Amino acid sequence: MKKEKSCGAIVIKKDADGYKTLLIKHNKGHWSFPKGHVENNETEEQTALREIKEETNLDVSLDTRFRRVSTYSPYEGAVKDVVFFIAEAKSGDIRPQIEEVSTCKWLDFDKAENLITFKNDKNIFREAKDFIAEHYQ
Repeated sequence: MKKEKSCGAIVIKKDADGYKTLLIKHNKGHWSFPKGHVENNETEEQTALREIKEETNLDVSLDTRFRRVSTYSPYEGAVKDVVFFIAEAKSGDIRPQIEEVSTCKWLDFDKAENLITFKNDKNIFREAKDFIAEHYQ
């Protein structure tokens, strides 16, 4: 069984109307969060920061108090773990990485939850919303 690992984050920012989250539409057509494969000897945190920067051009700060893992089989004979943190956008204009991402959008939480494609991602996003309500203001 081949094992794969990716890391990323649910990226948020606060504006006058409250918190918004960043969703990306992958070139394969699904809506999710920025993430990507661990390279070389990177830590989970280093991978998440690098992938967010590559896919969106945003600089973020990670909140590692929130760490959730989604496990699934992307193809026969493989198991993949995707580790998600919460990240707050600090700077940078959104610029999608055209090789992998067709668009990026800041959305309020309800709209984002409806747009997220995969059930595992929706469940982790719901947990993130609860965490944000408890720890951010």
